Amino acid sequence: MRTTLAAAALAGSAAITGLTLSPAAAQATPRTATQSAATGVSWGKFFSSDHKAHTFGRTVKHGGKVHTTWHGVDMAGGKRAWVWFEVYQNGHWRTFDHSWDGKTTGVWSGRGITKVYTFTCWAGKLDNCGRKYRIS
Repeated sequence: MRTTLAAAALAGSAAITGLTLSPAAAQATPRTATQSAATGVSWGKFFSSDHKAHTFGRTVKHGGKVHTTWHGVDMAGGKRAWVWFEVYQNGHWRTFDHSWDGKTTGVWSGRGITKVYTFTCWAGKLDNCGRKYRIS
């Protein structure tokens, strides 16, 4: 009697939690030509330490290449803002920056990239910098 009740309870809990799979659902579906192999992440708003500038954007990995589109907003005006990118590419670190005054949009891409970090500064190339974030 106990084994019958235990088996019934186990079957009921598996059905309630969705652990029972049909054979079709258990099989992996092959990728079709219309499905994209791209994986992407939207990121930001990442502020400078004084909150006078911020950046946001989207990073997509597709076909062995990383594509990043970023937008910068300098809310205070009169001084430039910077966005920095630190990229681990082909076994070494590479750092580059872009500056703007007002609002801007930028795009960059590269192959062999496994990690991407970014941070935002305002009023100087390395002044009033905010936290560093991993975006890929």
